[in-house]
Parts: sequence; structure tokens; C-alpha cells
Amino acid sequence: MAESGRSFPSPRRSWRLRSAERRWLLIAGDLLAAAAAAYLALQLWSQLDYLGNESLSTFVRLRSPWFPFLPLLWPLLMVDLYDVHRAASWRHTVRGLLLAVAAGGVIYLVVYFSSGTGSLPRRGVLYFLALASLLTLLWRLVYVRVFTAPAMMRRVAIVGAGESGQALLRVIQEMQPPPFYVVGLIDDDPAKQGKDVLGARVLGDNRKLAAIVEQYGLSDVIVAILGPMNGAMFQSLLDAQQDGVEITRMPVAYEELVGRVPIHYLESDWMLRSFVDELRPSGLYLVGKRLVDLAAGVVGVLVFLVTLPWVALAIVIESGRPVFYRQTRLGQGGRSYRILKYRTMRQDAESDGQAHWAQQRDPRMTRVGTLLRRMHIDEFPQFWNVLKGEMSLVGPRPERPELVADLEKAIPFYRARLLVKPGLSGWAQVNYGKGASVEGSAEKLEYDLYYIKHRSLVLDAWIVLRTLGSIIGLRGV
Repeated sequence: MAESGRSFPSPRRSWRLRSAERRWLLIAGDLLAAAAAAYLALQLWSQLDYLGNESLSTFVRLRSPWFPFLPLLWPLLMVDLYDVHRAASWRHTVRGLLLAVAAGGVIYLVVYFSSGTGSLPRRGVLYFLALASLLTLLWRLVYVRVFTAPAMMRRVAIVGAGESGQALLRVIQEMQPPPFYVVGLIDDDPAKQGKDVLGARVLGDNRKLAAIVEQYGLSDVIVAILGPMNGAMFQSLLDAQQDGVEITRMPVAYEELVGRVPIHYLESDWMLRSFVDELRPSGLYLVGKRLVDLAAGVVGVLVFLVTLPWVALAIVIESGRPVFYRQTRLGQGGRSYRILKYRTMRQDAESDGQAHWAQQRDPRMTRVGTLLRRMHIDEFPQFWNVLKGEMSLVGPRPERPELVADLEKAIPFYRARLLVKPGLSGWAQVNYGKGASVEGSAEKLEYDLYYIKHRSLVLDAWIVLRTLGSIIGLRGV
């Protein structure tokens, strides 16, 4: 991980992109690839099906006026590929692209067979999907080869070789390919000088920071110091910042890297600063969120009523009655309410009367229940809770009171997830899944706190899109 004895140019190039900049680059590239695919598909389609001497614009207007808007839908099918760490992996890219093409084909077939005969083109869409997948594959190959190359990676030193710094190093090392290049560590402890910590060399103390910045061409310094910082280190960091180095605190870097909050490495006043001083959701956001919830609740209840007879019949045929079960959950502010869900487990799933963790591939699940969970259909009855205002479309998943009482004792800040309404889907669900233990619930909480801290209508929309991708890909749990 560390590097020594070599000299690198010192300028911090602006083309060493941050995660958010890489995500926008990916979206822009995919849109351009899809636009080119739509144009080429129209050319091919018009040449093969040409009737008369119409221009291309006339052909589009007569045959399929909505066709030019297909490129706008293409990034929605690829929503899971805008995680910059997955996008840097060629294996994940190919797999995600195949899923996007399959999802696009399934959606089109559903629309095609539910529309009037001859109302939708077949060959034009086929050409578009084939060309879009090919051009996007070429663009993503360029991205993986060029924009994830070492020369394009940000060069980082971590200040603090203690527990917090080591936690950050572990996160970085678990990511393949790595998000940036860690040249080494900086720490004022004389006993750590020149030592290796988790494969990273301690390069020096605060007095050597300026030289390290110049020698290794640092673009960033991440400060991973819990507790007070001495004045000399603070001044060295200010000097580095004036030299163009970006200074980031460990919790912020951790959030940007993995989309969750490091609950075990936070300062004691973090909760007050994050949720009292810094976080005051605007009235416009709250009104907008409630309007979205009402609209989604109406649509969801209608879909629930339409699909109810078929789902109920499948449950009864396989495992008998009841079709539904009710359960008490904790909502915003710790207020309890009752949810209604399709039964997905055996009738004796909790025959001892105790609350049990729901596991992935839970042996108590029925076959119909497994399918309902993979498609998230088991949650449809909860759209009624959304309409009533007890839940939201997006938010932390609600937990049972008896589990919350135990988790509050074991996990710091656990009660904070009750600051907002629980949701049908959430940031933890699309990134992690179920927390089937105290340790799993702690990691899930890190995602929930990230959502609460950063919640916005844009983030809500992103979660909804990723949830739809999970439904189409049968990746529910």
C-alpha cells in the first residue's frame, strides 16, 4: 500500500476525479452512447423498412414519435452501475449491462403485448437495445481502462495511524479496485515512525507533511484523529490546504466511500452537530416528500388490490391460511403502529412466541413467500400505512419494539433512526439488505444514518430507482 523512494510531480491535477464527478461522467457517457445507438437504430430501421421517400424525421413522426426519447430511459435500466466502485470492475459492468438489456427487453414485451396490434415497433427497439449495449460496453471499457488507471487516481495520505485510521484503511483495502492510492500514513507518535500499519508505511510526523505532499504529489489528506489535535499538526494541515491539498475528515471520507456513517468512530458531539446544528430539512422537502408519498400510496394500494386475488390464491394453495399477518413496528419518534404484510413464512415460524431475526434464504420461508420477497410484493399492503402517514415511500425499515430495545443497548446512536418515518424501501435495503444479527444491524444502521443525514428528494428518487432495479432483477431479500 505504501510507496517510498520515488518522486512524483506535485501538482494536484483536477482530472483526478472524485466519486461524484465520476458518477456524472458515467451518466453522461451512457447518455451519449444511448443517443448514438438511437440514431443508428433509426437509420438501420428506416433503411430496412423504408416506404417512399420520406426524410428520417418524417419516418420517426409516422412510425414511432417516442423513439428518440429511448436514450433517456437507458440510464434508468443501468441504475446499479452508477456505483463508482462497481463501475470500475469489468466483471460487474458486463453483468450489470446484461441485466439492463434483459430488463429493457422484458419491460418492452410487457408493454408490447398489452398494447394494440401494430401500435409498437419491434425491430426498431431490438436494434436500439443491441446497439446501446454494444456502444455502452465500449464506453465502459474506455472508462475502466483510462479513468481507473493509477495516473487518474487521487493520491492520499491518512493522518492518524490509530484505530480510526486503521478502520479507514480496512475499508479501502476491501474495495477492488481501490477508490484511490494511499501513499502512506502520518502520525506524531515516535514509536510508529517507519512502521507498517496494515500494509501502509508511517512516512513521518507533522513536520514532514509538506515534504510528503511534494514528494508523493498528494491530492488529498484524510484526517483520522479521534479526540483533540495538537497545534503543530493543525498548522501543518492548514499549510497543506493552502498548497492545494484537499483536507477531509475521516467520517466524511468514510461516508463518501461506502455510503454509510462510521458509528464506532464518531466524536461524542457528532449527533448534535449532524442532526441538530447542520440538519434542518426544509419545509419544501417535507411537503414534496408527503405529496410523493400520497401519490405512491394511491398507486400502490390500487396495485395491491388488483394483484390481491392471485397472490392470496398462491399462498393458500401452497401453505393454507392466513394470507396476511399483522405486526407491531416502531415509527417516527418511537410511536408504535401496526403493519399488514403477506405471509411469506410457515405458520409456525415463531411458535415459541419470541421475535427472531429474518435471515437471507431463511429456512422458514415458503416457496411462494421467497418469490414475493424477491419481487417485494410482500410489502404491497404497507402502501396503506404510507397513505395514513405512518410510513413513507423511502426511509429506514421499521423494526419490532422488542428488537429495538435490545439493539439500543448494543449499538451506539441506534435510536437516531427513529428521527424520520420508516419506509417501504431505504438506503440500507438497496445497499445491504437485512441485518440478521447485532453486527448486521449495526452496519445497516450506518446506512440509515447516512440517509437521514443526506436525505433529499433526489436521494429518495435514486433509492426508488434502485429498488425498481432490484424488483426487475429479483434481487429482493
